[in-house]
Amino acid sequence: MANFSKSQVPRFSVEVYQNEYLPEGGREVNAIVTVTSTGGGTSGGAPLRGAPGAVPGAAVVIMVDCSGSMEYPSAKMRAAREATAAAIDTLRDGVEFAVVAGTHQAAEVYPGGGRLAVADPRTRAQAKDALRRLTAGGGTAIGTWLRLADRLLAASMSDIRHGILLTDGRNEHESPEALRSALAAVTGRFTCDARGVGTDWEVKEVTSIASALLGTADIVADPARLAEDFTGMMENAMGKEVADVALRLWTPVGVEIAFVKQVAPTVGDLTARRTEAGPRAGDYPTGSWGDESRDYHVCVRVPEAGIGQEMLAARASLIIPAPDGGTPQVLSQGLIRAVWTDDMAASTSINPQVAHYTGQAELAQVIQQGLDARKLGDFGGATAKLGRAVQLAAFSGNEDTAKLLSKVVDVVDAATGTVRLKAKVAEADEMTLETRSTKTVRVKR
Repeated sequence: MANFSKSQVPRFSVEVYQNEYLPEGGREVNAIVTVTSTGGGTSGGAPLRGAPGAVPGAAVVIMVDCSGSMEYPSAKMRAAREATAAAIDTLRDGVEFAVVAGTHQAAEVYPGGGRLAVADPRTRAQAKDALRRLTAGGGTAIGTWLRLADRLLAASMSDIRHGILLTDGRNEHESPEALRSALAAVTGRFTCDARGVGTDWEVKEVTSIASALLGTADIVADPARLAEDFTGMMENAMGKEVADVALRLWTPVGVEIAFVKQVAPTVGDLTARRTEAGPRAGDYPTGSWGDESRDYHVCVRVPEAGIGQEMLAARASLIIPAPDGGTPQVLSQGLIRAVWTDDMAASTSINPQVAHYTGQAELAQVIQQGLDARKLGDFGGATAKLGRAVQLAAFSGNEDTAKLLSKVVDVVDAATGTVRLKAKVAEADEMTLETRSTKTVRVKR
């Protein structure tokens, strides 16, 4: 990875929101760490790309499902070709790219020869011409697609390495273990957005890919909307300026990390993805950044202490690791504190940001639990969980999720979470709710 000077990197800020006061004997400290990046995007914050010998700013591989089911209806394959062409048109000059056809195996569509093309008017036209020859046939083995994308991206010197993956069916031509093995092999090597088109694919397969590779997942129920979605994904990828940013948490002796979760714009648990970074420090991957803001919920357990004592519970830093394992570049940092008090009002007050995102994380969880119960025929359990989801969505002002829930349940009273399961639910509506269940609304400060 290239080294950035301070003038070449978007400005990062870290803000910590917490109630630092604990009662006597209190041990659990919760904080929301808000990370904001400004001055990036496509504003020229990355290394100059036009200079002779400059490292290209990004490399992208588009993986297109070409299995036999993409011909049923034929509009899906046609829409996939058009969407990929639209994404290619969105590439900036100088960005490296390739297109892969995915079936029960992976094949290079353009440029071929195990290499990446460099985007310019000529290569875009060639790539779109190659797309016209794409036809549907064969099975689905997504792990092979990811491994080929990894091999292609590994040849690039770009800092931003990204994949876009489209599927319309279940991963039936390789074992779940094979897909997990492929994901494990490519995790940390590139980011990837995943999309399911139609309603014959498995939500948990697509969301697991996006989660592991720090990308987004979504449903495109109507193939006619694929081009719009692909263009948006590529525009977002082109806005990334800094890759491999990590949230580093340092804790004093005796302090334990209970969990680390991203809570906005989506919920994702990073706890198990920690890599050790020296004495009492660990790094949690956050992927690539442009102009954006994200929130993380950090929970730590501190040693018991007496009234009037205070301590630094954790230091949160945004870092870019050094490629040689040396001293990382620190982009910004914030402090999480613990203060023991006998003031009952101070120690029992819940910070609004912590309360909000605790509710948003529960919202994502109960939606998944409710839909799983519904599929298993446990209608009482489904009603209770989805009713709680309606209540949480209403309380937090998550209007988008509330609208999706209203297509699955009839809301009697949102405030109390009283609902009735709908007798008939469109498959696309249920899949949309499941796929987007982890999307959160930002807290109003």
